Amino acid sequence: MEKAAFRRNLIDWFKREGRDLPWRRTRDPYAILVSEFMLQQTQVITVLPYYERWMRRFPTLESLAEADEQTVLSHWQGLGYYRRARSLHRLAKSVQNFPRDLSELERLPGIGPYTAAAISAFAFDQPAPVVDGNIARVLARLFEYREPIDLPAGRRFLEERATELQPKRSGGTYNSALMELGALICRPAPHCPQCPVQSFCLSTNPGSLPLKSRKMKLEPREEHRAFETDGRRVWLKAAAGRQLKGFWLLPEIPDPGDPPCTTIRYTITRFPTRMYLHLRKAPSDAIPFALDELANLPIPTPHRRAIAAAQAFVHSSVSS
Repeated sequence: MEKAAFRRNLIDWFKREGRDLPWRRTRDPYAILVSEFMLQQTQVITVLPYYERWMRRFPTLESLAEADEQTVLSHWQGLGYYRRARSLHRLAKSVQNFPRDLSELERLPGIGPYTAAAISAFAFDQPAPVVDGNIARVLARLFEYREPIDLPAGRRFLEERATELQPKRSGGTYNSALMELGALICRPAPHCPQCPVQSFCLSTNPGSLPLKSRKMKLEPREEHRAFETDGRRVWLKAAAGRQLKGFWLLPEIPDPGDPPCTTIRYTITRFPTRMYLHLRKAPSDAIPFALDELANLPIPTPHRRAIAAAQAFVHSSVSS
């Protein structure tokens, strides 16, 4: 492959067609770190409003470090995977600035090799290979790699190819362009005729790549929760366990055997879940909150949806 021509075609296309995203307008390592944490397992269109709201509330590491955990979680709610918010908060409390060296970045708490490479490339313009899901798909097709990319040999192959293709300068622009190619053109169902580097691609059947060794097995779940309201308040319970620590939930109850007033469906990783809501008195350890308090209270999105649905049911029942 003529690497210089490949990079030139790719970057020229990116300058014409790349999306104007807020984290691409800055070289602030903190702002880039926030975007990388938010984009883990979350689509760009979902992240955008949360990112902009977060950066208005916590524009610097110092402002994030000074905030209490409940405030941090309330600005993250809706994105899910709350470990990311807690890790970001802990990092802000322990780091005053970001080193330029890749190996030093990797030693920062909560930052692994991928995030370190992203900061190095996007904040400091270093030639650091950034292999996310989009880039992995592009590289597997580009080099016709027909082995599972989620095994050690596959991950090593992608890292080696990504390193070989890196320019000596402008690592940020190049990596952004490669990511954008995967996001817009080299999608799971690829748009090959629109690809600016199609002539360099070795794949004869790009839609069949990349290969993975296993498919995640789904484990359906059900939960029953109490919805108690007096028209002015709703009873909630503090979440138990580390994952949702700091959040307030509708209290869980045993399966009561009677039909629910409403059902909410949501999925977290491999757990598609049905949440059944029942109009009944909440357990004694639940706490009443005024309805106008809920907007600023850390409540996971499925529970917030469930509260709205149950309120609508109660309102329609009273009206009829």
